[in-house]
Amino acid sequence: MKTAFVTDSGTGKTVAQLEESGIFSIPLQVSYDNTNYQDLEELSLERIYELMKEGVMLSTSLPSLGKIEVLFEQLKRQGYERIFAVPICSGLSGTLNAMEMCAKTVGLAFEYLDCHVTAIVQEYLVKKAKELYEQGVSIEEIKEKLQVVIDTTNTYLLPNDLQHLKRGGRLTPLAATLGGLLRIKPILKINQDTQGKIDVVDKVRTMHKAMDKVIERMKEEGVDENYIITIADADDREEALHYKEKVEAAFPNAQIQIITLVSVVGVHTGRGCQAIQYFRKLD
Repeated sequence: MKTAFVTDSGTGKTVAQLEESGIFSIPLQVSYDNTNYQDLEELSLERIYELMKEGVMLSTSLPSLGKIEVLFEQLKRQGYERIFAVPICSGLSGTLNAMEMCAKTVGLAFEYLDCHVTAIVQEYLVKKAKELYEQGVSIEEIKEKLQVVIDTTNTYLLPNDLQHLKRGGRLTPLAATLGGLLRIKPILKINQDTQGKIDVVDKVRTMHKAMDKVIERMKEEGVDENYIITIADADDREEALHYKEKVEAAFPNAQIQIITLVSVVGVHTGRGCQAIQYFRKLD
């Protein structure tokens, strides 16, 4: 059965970038001033952070159903019979449900993985799924193999701007005010255990203490040289480099990289957020 592998801009990659790997992608939407823009296509990541720096409040949403349906119709005309989707997690977006509905409407079989997060692991999973499929691995076996990655994936967010979270309705005004006064830094987590929803796991006084606390948790989870670790900053590369130094000291043999935090997360956490995502790579 000819299968198309589909994801979205939660990967942090443009449609063209993913096409180079034979992956089809649909942009999520970023909105402000009552206008919707296609994430990374009509509004670059750099422009998104510029707007945030200017104090513009942005929001995000799933791709339009029309664009999903158009892509799936094109795929059907090209002879594809099945979609294998790895979209942004269902806990953050309705994209997965929208893709499934459009596949049914167009008449394509639909398989998927809920990565319970987004960003680097989302891209890794969809590319690995395609790679395994091309090696002759069945869809069920692919899901089983990639579940190991999902089981070991964790993402911690260290927001720096509590006022942004408050304005976006994601933190009560009182909590934001007290947090600012007391210099409290919440440590947020998103993974399979939280079902793709953001949860508060700890509170500390400074960003650097928050980094140390996360590294302690990573050691407790058994992170080692078999993991891919990604540090993502929301327009604060200097702090990200500091975080990377700490992580390298703790896990000297792991694969570690720095990226800019994907827009669908950064829009909600605010500028200055430091995130870390890690997972055990497949053998």
